Amino acid sequence: MGQRQWYLEYRIHKNRPGLLGDIASMLGMLEVNILTINGVEGDTRGLLLESDEDEKIEQIGKMLAKVDSITVTALRSPRLVDLLAVRHGRYIERDSDDLKTFRFSRDELGLLVDFLGEVLKKDGHQMIGLKGIPRVGKTESIIAGSVCAMKRWTFVSSTLLRQTIRTQLSEEENNPQHVFIIDGIMSTMRSNEKHNQLIKQIMEMPSTKVIEHPDVFIEHTDYSYDDFDIIIELRNNPEEKIVKDTFATQYPEN
Repeated sequence: MGQRQWYLEYRIHKNRPGLLGDIASMLGMLEVNILTINGVEGDTRGLLLESDEDEKIEQIGKMLAKVDSITVTALRSPRLVDLLAVRHGRYIERDSDDLKTFRFSRDELGLLVDFLGEVLKKDGHQMIGLKGIPRVGKTESIIAGSVCAMKRWTFVSSTLLRQTIRTQLSEEENNPQHVFIIDGIMSTMRSNEKHNQLIKQIMEMPSTKVIEHPDVFIEHTDYSYDDFDIIIELRNNPEEKIVKDTFATQYPEN
């Protein structure tokens, strides 16, 4: 069996001197490598481990369960949110009822870019919705995430520099490895038939589509919420409300 990664997380009840050293020593004796370690939100600590035997990880779980100073809260194959928690020392906020919705504030742009970078590395068809009021950092985050994923991006519709309504792709852009950025308002409320045909063509490509203002896009197309793999909400602050009616009318007419 080859090397396999695991995510270990535990909550500290009594942070006595030497606690981390004892746990690290136990892992070392079992020849389990610690790749990354970080505090995760208060009294919780996360470790990214590597081992060539699943039985060793199972044994670690049983041994740590007998340590009164801590409670193991996770011991599993690492998910994307686990990897980011170890890197950034905090978990991404998720909707408790809808686990494909992730929430970020503007002061978490570094975390958002890292998250998008990991998501955009995935090949094949995926639809990502990005909600937020104008000028909160949506487009800039998508571009930065594409850079992190080492993928090129193409504006299909945008208002970043000027109104952009594309009606065709160049030969270079007609590439599934591109990240296609679509402004849901521009592509539905300010579009034309040729642009609509291009959107249909792109949607059928095995590529990543990031759609800003997905609520407006859903309202004016045949696509539904279920077609999206991930929904991201970006706010200036956690209390800010994202209400599409308050900014959809701000977009200038062609």
